[in-house]
Amino acid sequence: MFGLRDGAMRTVDRIRGIAERVAKDLGLEVWDVQHRREGRGQVVRVYIDRPGPSATPEESVSIGDCEQVSREIGAILDVEDPLPSAYTLEVSSPGLDRPLRDARDYVRFAGRLAKIVVADAVDNQTAFEGHLRGLDGDVVLIENARGRLHRLPLDSITRARLEVEFRERSERR
Repeated sequence: MFGLRDGAMRTVDRIRGIAERVAKDLGLEVWDVQHRREGRGQVVRVYIDRPGPSATPEESVSIGDCEQVSREIGAILDVEDPLPSAYTLEVSSPGLDRPLRDARDYVRFAGRLAKIVVADAVDNQTAFEGHLRGLDGDVVLIENARGRLHRLPLDSITRARLEVEFRERSERR
């Protein structure tokens, strides 16, 4: 069984390498690559993103970006054939409510609304919602709606994701 898992990891690594070459040429980056067996067969999912300090809805990956990356990755996969059987290729963005995975994300998305769950209680709670205020060393700063700043140890965070924030329009046209 261990050998089978190693083979699957090598396949994902090969697909990631292909996806990263394609994304880089288009000014994008690969956020994640997944290869899974699902009810309809094998599925390869490639998540792409725009590099940079912040991804607002206006700066996010477009459908056109996904289509172009899918066409180019698909063409290379057809030639290199890293998968022994038929598969479905899906290319998308991680979404506006994406998970936060590492220290860079807390800096990149400073100012954005997020929900964070920690393993060990901080300020007598384990779930937080508020605006990210970046990092202080290995501590994530999040400010709740009442303006209270919480300091969450990065290594205590078990789940974190951005929340979609809807703002009212100040002017009606």
